[in-house]
Amino acid sequence: MNLFSGLSAFPITPCNEAGEVDVEALQRLVERLVHAGVDSTGLLGSTGSYPYLARAERRLAIEAAVEITRGRVPLLVGVGALRTDDAVALAQDARTAGADALLLAPVSYIPLLEDEVFAHFTTVAAATDLPLCVYNNPATTGLTFSPALLGRLSRVPNIRAAKNPAAAPDEMAALHDRLKGATAADFSLGYSGDWHATEALIAGGTTWYSVAAGLFPEPCMRIARAVQAGEYEQARRLNAELEPLWALFRRYSSYRVIHAAAQLIGVTDARPPQPILPLPAEVHAEVAQVIARLGLE
Repeated sequence: MNLFSGLSAFPITPCNEAGEVDVEALQRLVERLVHAGVDSTGLLGSTGSYPYLARAERRLAIEAAVEITRGRVPLLVGVGALRTDDAVALAQDARTAGADALLLAPVSYIPLLEDEVFAHFTTVAAATDLPLCVYNNPATTGLTFSPALLGRLSRVPNIRAAKNPAAAPDEMAALHDRLKGATAADFSLGYSGDWHATEALIAGGTTWYSVAAGLFPEPCMRIARAVQAGEYEQARRLNAELEPLWALFRRYSSYRVIHAAAQLIGVTDARPPQPILPLPAEVHAEVAQVIARLGLE
């Protein structure tokens, strides 16, 4: 299994108000992804609410997902934590529970220096034999990985990939070229930010790390497969069809919208963890209209 290529789908982690994982709902979500044939499933990413879950609940979520994915679809698991020793423990939990790869964000309260980030990542990578993906998410961590820092990390054993925010279409090719030039030849450069992901793949990105695919894998699969086949204009057309969904993501955040969408299609009634509030009723209705218009279910 190629862990870091194609479409990586990130589902929400359904929980009750006490932060306890709804195992049955999570497994329903993961089964949708396996059935659709995604290239990997990304558990406990930002969409999966990893910072809001206790260690035991994160372990339970991994075990529940592994029951569905094992031997069929690779499972990439987020292990981000404020403390390095906690991230190491989470990485070891993920390995024991059956994860195939790790996703690590530089979670921080005190802004981290590049040497501190490097030490954090190399320590976690050395604590497990699972391949690790760098989670470059400046919107939540406040840190943007420079090409030089990614280049250093790309040459560390076990650190095999990066999940980067995609740039605007007219900037994407230049960004990918800069990162490609700085990193090891066999290092996978993937991208998130669903509304820009098509151009990121066309520019040479190896992986689309997708929020939408965590609930609606089929339309995202069609885009990814079109790019892989070199059918770029078809991919752009398919992407344009999803613009009403991308507009909701940009306006209200993909995290809030995808939680509302999961409720609307009846997969789970879970709400985001507080202090995040559900979308207001009028926005919820707007999400319902877009889902119906696009034929998503």
